[in-house]
Amino acid sequence: MKTYLVTGGAGFIGSNFVHYILKKYSDVRIVNLDNLTYAGNLENLKQIENNPNYIFIQGDICDSELVGKVFKEYNIDYVVNFAAESHVDRSIVNPEIFAQTNVLGTVNLLNCAKNSWEVESGFKEGVKFLQVSTDEVYGSLGEAGYFVETTPIDSHSPYSASKAGSDLMVKAYFDTFKMPMNITRCSNNYGPYQFPEKLIPLLINNCLKHADLPVYGDGLNIRDWLYVVDHCKAIDMVLTKGTTGEVYNIGGHNEKANIEIVKGIISYLNENVDKEITKALIVYVEDRKGHDRRYAIDPSKIKDELGWYPETTFEVGIKNTIQWYLDNDKWMKNVTSGEYQKYYKKMYEGVKTL
Repeated sequence: MKTYLVTGGAGFIGSNFVHYILKKYSDVRIVNLDNLTYAGNLENLKQIENNPNYIFIQGDICDSELVGKVFKEYNIDYVVNFAAESHVDRSIVNPEIFAQTNVLGTVNLLNCAKNSWEVESGFKEGVKFLQVSTDEVYGSLGEAGYFVETTPIDSHSPYSASKAGSDLMVKAYFDTFKMPMNITRCSNNYGPYQFPEKLIPLLINNCLKHADLPVYGDGLNIRDWLYVVDHCKAIDMVLTKGTTGEVYNIGGHNEKANIEIVKGIISYLNENVDKEITKALIVYVEDRKGHDRRYAIDPSKIKDELGWYPETTFEVGIKNTIQWYLDNDKWMKNVTSGEYQKYYKKMYEGVKTL
């Protein structure tokens, strides 16, 4: 039985990954280490909380004593590191928190894995550290072209810089110590359980409340959208079949301008839920500092080497996503109460409209 240490497993992508792995494999054990900050939510995992192959531990990846005990007690085979501060807006306000968690937390995980896995001949057989990263480390693209695995890192926000720093530390542990590892860099994820500071669930939530829909700049910033379940499948394939030491880009080939996403969600909700949800809710606000214009990933490497491809079209994925939030309004109300409301008000209060 393989034992996975999934860090940040109560968050958006992490919780989807936990569900995916436990559904696919009957002979695995997952230890979920999550600090349950504002974006971590155990409601995401309520369906499997009594599964005998699932263990939850609340804790910080920066806590070396705790992480060391987890490795010792559970004999960890795989580390899948989702744990991260991940919202660009927050990184602009508090960059030091991002450096602490994303860089130093990753280094602590690496050290604990090295201490647990290292043997006289190198490393144990069948172990691997997988760093889940982002296409944002590459910076911004022009109107044409795609990010490939050899694209130079050129981060523009404190968030992406902290992720680039953690990626480089993971690579350094491979280059220096030959620790078995992979790095995956994905495009924008969407789907169930995503905290509503991110674009798609934020839009859905605000539309249902008839609240303003804040759009940065001219709304023409382009992102490549990837359905979260497709991403989980890709991570599983890299973890079990990926060539040790390699980076794999994971993209959906679904490039959309932000304003296109906004108008599409409005249109769907207007037709299917509430005729009062209209484009009149859109408010163009002053652009985010260091806002990259376009991201787009070339996933040819993972397709050619491992046979992965994005199975979910955006048209299907976005309908599934909207319907999930409509069916889980209680979840939305719970996660948007308290601290999130304070943050959201502060972030957009006084923002200049255009």
